[in-house]
Amino acid sequence: MDSEKKIFVIGGITGGIGQALAAKLHQSGHVVVGFARDAARLQTLQDRCAYDLQACDASQPAALKALLSEWHERYGRIDGYVHAIGSILLKPAHLTSPEAWIQTIDTNLNSAFYALSYCTKIMSRQGAGSCLFFSTAAAQVGLANHEAIAAAKGGIEAMVRSAAATYSNRGIRINAIAPSLTDTTMAQAIVGNPQSLKISQQMHPLGRIGHPAEVASLAEWLLSEQAGFVTGQTYVMDGGLSSIVPKPRA
Repeated sequence: MDSEKKIFVIGGITGGIGQALAAKLHQSGHVVVGFARDAARLQTLQDRCAYDLQACDASQPAALKALLSEWHERYGRIDGYVHAIGSILLKPAHLTSPEAWIQTIDTNLNSAFYALSYCTKIMSRQGAGSCLFFSTAAAQVGLANHEAIAAAKGGIEAMVRSAAATYSNRGIRINAIAPSLTDTTMAQAIVGNPQSLKISQQMHPLGRIGHPAEVASLAEWLLSEQAGFVTGQTYVMDGGLSSIVPKPRA
């Protein structure tokens, strides 16, 4: 990781990937600040980690803007922003209520756009910065019962490409990672069910699901100066799910 100490903000820091990335950045000597909606989970994390944490709902634009402005004023800059925020909705379109659809778009896509808007304004004044968002392998390949979440995350990928073009001349890099099922708290409804987990493992050519530390390693690299020539990209991390058809297992 970069030798210079930097300021990184992680939205959704209490999630599996958010925590794994925060630990890596902190171990590399950087300043980690973060937010999430659940105050109780934030307190649990705060009790064992030296991060600057606050409760905030990223789908509320005024609250998010105020928090990012506060941190920018406190630390003088924001070098990297990570939007590790999302949800899982596995229902076909005809069983997805309008309320569930709106909530999925709000949690995933709207919150990402608000963060992009406020962070790029701050980073434009700095003349440098990196933003990282999260999509899903379901936006890369058609998976049954993923209509709402695929639409929301597919929107993030399109947003990333456009924003990378918009802000490239201001020294801001913008990328995304699209994991498949990862062993996180958010995915416990699937991971914690032996039958569902086995089906998911069999769907992946590598025969298993992802681990938060693996995704965090890629995220750390994308935020670093080693990835200084990378922008506008979505890196798929899905054990081959969306791109290959393996030989049948014996």
